Amino acid sequence: MTLEPQRNRGRLSGQVYETVKTRLLDGDYPAGAKLSVNEIRAEFGVSKQPVMEALRLLAAEGLVEILPQIGCVVMQYSSKEVDDFFEIFAAFEGALAGAAAARRTEADIARIEAVSREIERLTDEPNPHTRSSVYRVQNRLFHEAIHSVVGSRIMADSSRRMWDLSDLLINTTGRELPLGYVTGERHEEHERIIEAIKAGDVEGARTAMEEHIRATPAVIRRDETAAYSGSRGNQPPHMQG
Repeated sequence: MTLEPQRNRGRLSGQVYETVKTRLLDGDYPAGAKLSVNEIRAEFGVSKQPVMEALRLLAAEGLVEILPQIGCVVMQYSSKEVDDFFEIFAAFEGALAGAAAARRTEADIARIEAVSREIERLTDEPNPHTRSSVYRVQNRLFHEAIHSVVGSRIMADSSRRMWDLSDLLINTTGRELPLGYVTGERHEEHERIIEAIKAGDVEGARTAMEEHIRATPAVIRRDETAAYSGSRGNQPPHMQG
């Protein structure tokens, strides 16, 4: 008799977890913002327990923090922590890109290029919020396509957790929607990574990927004018004709 409620709580906490996590990664909650358990309960029509289970999972992933007497807040990271993270992340993703260059097949390249074409089309999207949100998803698909070439479940799982933290840092620690204004630039960097992987250039792929990831903190901190890459689709709203 007790199994069904437990299963139901697990399903409900999973729904809360996925929804709140997506909002966190999209930057819907700023760093330091408090997440109201009561508001989440009311939104999903659930008891307190599934909400707390979901928040504990998010806390274990470094996305939120549960503080005594305060509640659950979005994690805040210092500039140094952000820089350190992307330096380590760059080396990790660079190693995966190098391995992909050594192992790629024509079918692998076709999958990566297909995602890249979707990102290229996205550069014409005039709304920076839409561009940022969709780019976040497409960007993950691009890097996952590279990970699939390597074929390591351990590396892919580790990378997924790092990408979650990357998305949170990008969308909560600097200017609003930073990648919404540099979609064209990031796409060009992706293309350089693809070319190196396609050529079987292990060191070139590693270097291109490391440079791509390592540049992220600077992108986060740039103002709108500096982030303008010259593509109409990447112009801030007040600059669009």
